[in-house]
Amino acid sequence: ILASILSLIIYWLIRDRHRLRNLNGKHVFITDCDTGLGNSLAKWLDRKGFCVIAGCTTEKGSQELRSCSSLSLMTVNLNLADSNSIARAVEFVTEQTAGKGLFGLVSNAEGTVPAGPTDWLRIEDFHSVLDVSLLGLIEITLKLLPLLKKAEGRVINLINSKGLMAFVGGGYSLSKWGMEAFSDTLRIEMQHFGVKVSIVEHGFFKAEVVDSDIIEKNLFQLWNRLTPEIRDSYGEKYFAE
Repeated sequence: ILASILSLIIYWLIRDRHRLRNLNGKHVFITDCDTGLGNSLAKWLDRKGFCVIAGCTTEKGSQELRSCSSLSLMTVNLNLADSNSIARAVEFVTEQTAGKGLFGLVSNAEGTVPAGPTDWLRIEDFHSVLDVSLLGLIEITLKLLPLLKKAEGRVINLINSKGLMAFVGGGYSLSKWGMEAFSDTLRIEMQHFGVKVSIVEHGFFKAEVVDSDIIEKNLFQLWNRLTPEIRDSYGEKYFAE
């Protein structure tokens, strides 16, 4: 027991020596900050003293976040499904970091629907999720790598652990597994430049509980557009259950 306690004390001392002491001028860019985990993280890092740049999909989300944060927190419009929007956000981040580089990139996106039995879906249903939660996050990471290398920064990809369980068809689980693979590869490659790449597999948060009404509405839309052949193969009882 004494050895275990001593080991913990040594671990805490070593860990505390590696904590950042001077946060002034360290920029962190976070995606998907309108609500949920990204929003909470932006506020927390802002209180800690980081220079937070928050990507928001709506002007309402930007205004609400700025209204409850310090004057140093900045927001930028970001649609991860739009390469032009990504390019504008990257340009904004480049201007704000003013040659210092980017200390941290936190990638977070939770596109969940459409989701349902695989043969209820069309290819565009997969695109609507993957273009945001996988390809969009990869694209913005690639475009920010020069700034991350300059600051020997870190990439942190937030992945909801429920997405690692393939319990329903659609792009949600594909996007999470894809981000795992992308992160693992990038981690090895970026070691040469002193850039750290981490995955945070978080669990369920109250702010991110999916509205059952949205899921039900989505399933009704998918069911109603099915061909008679596919609908008959499942039957009304299957849908009701």
